[in-house]
Amino acid sequence: MHFTAKTLTTLEYDKIIEMLAAVAPTEGAAAKARALVPTDDFDAVIIRQRRTDDAKKLIARSGYPTFSAPESTTGAAERAYKGAILSPKELLDIASLLYSARMLHDYINTDKQSATTLDELFDRILVSRTLEDKIKKSILSEDMIADEASPELADIRRKIRQANNKIKDTLQSYVTGSKLKYLQENIVTMRNGRYVVPVKAEYRNEMKGLVHDTSASGATLFVEPMAVVDANNELKSLESKEKYEIERILAALSAECGDASSLITLNYHNITEIAFIFACASLAISMKAEMPKITKERAVKLKRARHPLLDKDKVVPIDVAVGETCDTLVITGPNTGGKTVTLKTVGLLTLMAQSGLQIPAYEDSEIGVFEGILVDIGDEQSIEASLSTFSSHMVNVINILENLSPKTLVLFDELGSGTDPIEGAALAISILEKAQSSGALSLATTHYAELKAYALDTKGVINASCEFDIDTLRPTYKLIVGTPGKSNAFAISEKLGMPEDVIERAGQLIARDNKRFEDVIERLDSDRIKMQAAKDEAERLREEYEAFKLRSEEDLKKKIKRSEDEASKTLLKARQILDSARASSEFIFKQLDEIKKAEDKAERDRLMKSAKDSVRDSLRRNEDMLSGIEIKNIDLDEDYKLPRPLKVGDTVYLTTVQMEGKVTALADKKGLISVTSGVLKTKVTEDKIRLIEGNVRINKKTPKPPSEGKVKRSVVSEFRIEVDVRGMIGDDAWFVVDKYLDDAVLANVPSVRIIHGKGTGALRAALWKNFKTDKRIKSFKHAEYGDGDAGVTIVEFKQ
Repeated sequence: MHFTAKTLTTLEYDKIIEMLAAVAPTEGAAAKARALVPTDDFDAVIIRQRRTDDAKKLIARSGYPTFSAPESTTGAAERAYKGAILSPKELLDIASLLYSARMLHDYINTDKQSATTLDELFDRILVSRTLEDKIKKSILSEDMIADEASPELADIRRKIRQANNKIKDTLQSYVTGSKLKYLQENIVTMRNGRYVVPVKAEYRNEMKGLVHDTSASGATLFVEPMAVVDANNELKSLESKEKYEIERILAALSAECGDASSLITLNYHNITEIAFIFACASLAISMKAEMPKITKERAVKLKRARHPLLDKDKVVPIDVAVGETCDTLVITGPNTGGKTVTLKTVGLLTLMAQSGLQIPAYEDSEIGVFEGILVDIGDEQSIEASLSTFSSHMVNVINILENLSPKTLVLFDELGSGTDPIEGAALAISILEKAQSSGALSLATTHYAELKAYALDTKGVINASCEFDIDTLRPTYKLIVGTPGKSNAFAISEKLGMPEDVIERAGQLIARDNKRFEDVIERLDSDRIKMQAAKDEAERLREEYEAFKLRSEEDLKKKIKRSEDEASKTLLKARQILDSARASSEFIFKQLDEIKKAEDKAERDRLMKSAKDSVRDSLRRNEDMLSGIEIKNIDLDEDYKLPRPLKVGDTVYLTTVQMEGKVTALADKKGLISVTSGVLKTKVTEDKIRLIEGNVRINKKTPKPPSEGKVKRSVVSEFRIEVDVRGMIGDDAWFVVDKYLDDAVLANVPSVRIIHGKGTGALRAALWKNFKTDKRIKSFKHAEYGDGDAGVTIVEFKQ
């Protein structure tokens, strides 16, 4: 396998590796990234590529997982297995590793949709919640063991607090009572771990006790009064017991870690491997890279490929293929035109693909698996400047010729340069013939016309050129496959102001055959430009036709919908007429029946008059149904678009206050429209307005809620496992967290991280007050050591 360090450096593979290490989430993953090298094992390349692609899909679906795998954990676990007592920091690192293992286990099993190539790695992760919780419960930080670590420790510390209080109470009488005059200051301090008071030197005999220290001037003695000597002795004894108990607790926890050393070590290696794969996915996302098709064929076929170290917004993508229709590609063109970058792009992207890294090219690009890549690139103007002599070039070429095989990719930059052009061209052709006869794939850049002619006459060899714009005297960096590059020396010189007679004389000195060859290339290039222009015009017309077709279809759909709406309105009005007539007739018949039942003439007259009035009122009400009042639904959908531009005086419906109003002024510079509704005057954006035309009775149309599955998929695809509310005040922070908890429930995650910072603790207290009464929450607590401590709250949900 010929992936030498020189090859990797020349093609700048090492810079890609550093980019990969920079996005690695753990130290172990970064070390694994720096050790990554291409492989010529076809199956291994396929596995690497699929794992990277599956990690990308998991990130898109469930967000980026939590990783924590301190490198010290494996050594600590091994020492614990041998009986050593681990430090609090080492134990906390192990707890952090176990927490990460548990989070990764939940990550892959939450809303699992299909099998992935990473399932095997995730399945190897072993969860030990008992040991994790025991360490977290016992150790609060590197220098703080919790009282809850053991009943004995809690009892000892309770007694220590009592002894401290007793001593302080006793000494308080010295700093406030009759002995105050003997003291230099009315304070209680400590010397050598024992409580003392500062006594003036001249009153040494008046204050009975043990002297533990003297001030630099000798004016102050730090005396432990005899009244607290026994209490201080008891305190020292309790502190020794505390230290012993802490040692016992650490020893017990270390022993449990020793028993679980295999689990800890296995989890470390598996988490590191998964973290490395997710780093590969992160790099692909940042590069906008895709997984190429890995083929067993001896070929490289790149579509819209970009050099990953160049600005992706400025670099011109290239299409290049070698191996299918040709095994040698001869690239010509001006200096700084992109020839060397083309070679490096092909070589570097092949190295990346064989390392399992996705490449910045279209996903239908194809790359074969090569045993090695052999390069002779001496850059004078590109990424790694290096002036090479003819001799050094030949040393590289000789080494390449000795290592040729059908499964190698060979890259020659300026082959045969640095010597007599005739001899150099002949040597270059011979070298390319040797490479072709060995079955290797070759790409070579050159300025020699002889190599252009060789490519035209030789089967399996194709010309390519880097396009140059004569009008601007600038390269376009476009790679044109199938056409040799024309020498532009005369044209460039003329544009720069070279005298015409000099250029004419130079043209006379060119050999007739060479001139005829250059003329043929010029005609071919001219024809190619015309064909490309015709192709671009055809493409433009096709796009215009597609756009016209799309607009026509949309217009047709709108007209059909408008016709259907009109038909619906007509049918509704007809039904209203029938309903009105039916209601009126029924009412009249009912009134007549009541009149018939009346016996007294005066009563009949009264009923007749009343019936007439009632009938008139009924008809009037029913006529209102046909008086042009149009029942219209107010569309509250978020994607509502105004049917026409607003104008002053338009009647509108305000979705914010659910009221009608009149437009009094059109949108200002901030896009706010003035609307008056009764006594209310307000300014709103256009999306909060629904236009009402005609005499309309409002019937609000509630937008159809999306299906639960659609909401869930949307939330999960965008959900992140933590939210940061630092800098917010209590109510604003809770508004953000409340919405985030809804999303978390929809995403079906077991727990989330709320980052609120430490500060004064007011924000945390405000959030915890709401957490206590929230029915969605099962429990909440501070994050473990090293993962945010008191500045982060872990919230677990009810399942």
